[in-house]
Order: sequence, then C-alpha cells, then structure tokens
Amino acid sequence: MTLSYIVCGFGVGILVGLTGVGGGSLMTPLLTLLFNVVPGVAVGTDLAFASVTKVAGTVAHRYRGTVHWDIVRRLCMGALPAAIVATLFLKRFGALNPEIGQIIRYSIAGSVALTVIALLFRGRMQAWLAAHPEKHLQGTPLVAATIASGVVLGALVTVSSIGAGAVGATLLVLLYPKLSPAEIAGTDIAYAVPLTAIAAFGHWWLGSINWELLGTLLIGSVPGITIGSLAARRVPEKFLRGLLALTLTTVAVKLVF
Repeated sequence: MTLSYIVCGFGVGILVGLTGVGGGSLMTPLLTLLFNVVPGVAVGTDLAFASVTKVAGTVAHRYRGTVHWDIVRRLCMGALPAAIVATLFLKRFGALNPEIGQIIRYSIAGSVALTVIALLFRGRMQAWLAAHPEKHLQGTPLVAATIASGVVLGALVTVSSIGAGAVGATLLVLLYPKLSPAEIAGTDIAYAVPLTAIAAFGHWWLGSINWELLGTLLIGSVPGITIGSLAARRVPEKFLRGLLALTLTTVAVKLVF
C-alpha cells in the first residue's frame, strides 16, 4: 500500500508540474475511490499534500521566470479570506460528519466536472479572446475580476480541495489571455501555495488530516512536480489535457454513482 501511495504521488506531481492541473482533481478522488479514505480526510490530506508539493513547483517555475507575482497577489487577496470563511463553515457543520462527508463527495464530483469543462474549452476561449481583443479587461475592472475569482477559488478549494488547478488556470486564461501556457501554469501553482496552506491549516484544526498518508504521498510528489515543472515546455499540452479530461470524467461519474 505504501508503494502505491508513493507512485500515486509521483504521477500526480508530474501532471501538476507539467500543466498546473491535476492535483486535487486527481488526488482527492483517488484517495476516496481507490483507497477508501473518508471524504473529509481526503480533502484535508490532499490540501496539505498540495501546499508542500506546489512549493516545489513554484521554486522550479520561479527559476524559469514563469510566475507573475502581481497576479498571484490579486488572487490571494480574494482566495485567502474566502478559505478562512469556508473553514469556519466546515467547523460549524462538522467536516467529519457522515452527512457533510456525502456533501463533500458531491462537491468533489462537481469540482471535477468543472475541471473537465475548463480543460476541454480553454482552447476555444483563448481563440475567441484572441479574435476579440476589445473584450479584454484592463485596469481596475481586471483587478476586481481577479480578486473576485480568488474568492470563488478559495471557497471551492477549501471545501473540495479541487479547483486551484484547471479552474484557476482557465480563469487566468480568460483574464490574462496574453500569458503563455508555461506562465499560466507557473502563476496558477504559485498562488495555490498560500491558499492550500491556509486551507490545510484549517483542516488540521478540524482534525481531518492523515499525517502518515501525507508523508508517503510527498515522497513521490516532490520529485514528480519538480521534474514536471522543468519539462513543462517540452510535452504536448493538448495531449496531456485530453488525457486528463478523459480520466477526470471517469472519476466524476464514479464519485456520483
């Protein structure tokens, strides 16, 4: 079982490093479906896993100059307070309560479905924006939209551990269409570090983190995301996103049925 966790962490780490997508979208469903981890514990453990894993990815992307720190700050202005509010909500209603666990399970499935939509239609969104430069937000509206996106992502990630990757990256594409894929991935990973750290701290407070499981996953994920981040420009992104979309669609169906 330990080896399975290490291999799982390594594979997810590579995907996150390559695309900025796939962390919570794959890890949380894998923990609940393959390893029968309680949904609340799966979310909490995955958030702690993501906060450490994405530090390694941020270091690699910073080394390559693919992180836009001004955008990271704007996203965090909305995401971090939203994560705190969502944690208090879970504390009030009980993250480990079986009924809340079922709600979390469905929220995971919904977040995975959003991730699939984001993966499949990002290219069309980019093409439409490229053809309509007059629709690009600028100045104060752009800043406000970025902060508002952070609020949505902060709540979504804290409850389901999913959304920081594909959904966050798609929002970045819509708001900042001139960024390259590597810059989208780097900025997406960087803002997710403080968000997942605060959300993970909240789940630690709630008692929904399996520390032994976390340590095993990190053994595989830290080298995986480092390798993936350094190779981000060499692997066909279209192929990876198609593979992810197919995998995540299967995951969402299994979570619901």
